[in-house]
Amino acid sequence: MKKIFFALFGVLSVLSVAQAQKKTSGAIQFVNTIDPAAMAAASGMQIPDQMKARMPSSSKSNFELLFTTTNASYMPVEETEDSNGGGGNGGGMGRMMMRFGGGGGNREYYYNFADKSLKEVFDLNDTTYYMNSKLTVAPPQMMNTRLGGGNANDTAKAKPFVAPTIEVVKTDSTKQILGFTCHQAIVKSTRVMKILDMDRNVVEETKIWYTKDLGFDFSPNPNMWTEGAVLAIEGRGNSSIAKSIEYRSVSAKDVTAPKKAQLITPEEYKIKMETMMKRFRNNRPGGTGGARQIVIGGPSF
Repeated sequence: MKKIFFALFGVLSVLSVAQAQKKTSGAIQFVNTIDPAAMAAASGMQIPDQMKARMPSSSKSNFELLFTTTNASYMPVEETEDSNGGGGNGGGMGRMMMRFGGGGGNREYYYNFADKSLKEVFDLNDTTYYMNSKLTVAPPQMMNTRLGGGNANDTAKAKPFVAPTIEVVKTDSTKQILGFTCHQAIVKSTRVMKILDMDRNVVEETKIWYTKDLGFDFSPNPNMWTEGAVLAIEGRGNSSIAKSIEYRSVSAKDVTAPKKAQLITPEEYKIKMETMMKRFRNNRPGGTGGARQIVIGGPSF
């Protein structure tokens, strides 16, 4: 009887350890939705109906968070059918990484939980760079430029970008996402804009849903984080929501920034982007152009 008891106890112990190990790594699938017209309206822009009709409709893109006990990576993915019928980490689905250069394009993010570091990795001019970043609540950095082209009479200058004021309001609201209890924080961004020749305060609210049950800090938008692991960000015209989670083994290579990436500082990146925009203006056909602000850091959320 004792032998049966100890044998059963041993099996249960092994299962318990295996289950615990199983939940220390895995993958979370996110879906990002963007509606350009709704985003423009939320920012206070007055858009004629004719222009709205030409704007693209809402679009969705898939992202994946891979995590282990020490590291994580977050990047865009495209699901493709596996001709081998399964195998590998994809469970029948392959993962194709997509890197885009340029201001605010899709990037790869690599987390190190031990030192709370975050690296943004992206391609620019056939070179892979990484930029040190951090989780925070902050407006995106902007770069003013003009797209006037070759019009010699176009001497107008873009107004300097004025960062909005940010207020974080924590609420008592909770909801379940993927079985985790998530708490709500509301980020209020107030920007002064000229509407009908009058300066008005335009307030945008973004809801952040985070949990501490995963045991690490993360956000699909590094500039929209208060604490814990963010599983949903809901704004007017844009959202990023976790749709599924799978506990499985994750290779250390998949959560480690590529060694070929070269370090670039935000200042160096800004100079490169300004040089690219200047070259673009010089090569562009003549026209009246207009002022434009380009995001130079963070994801295109």
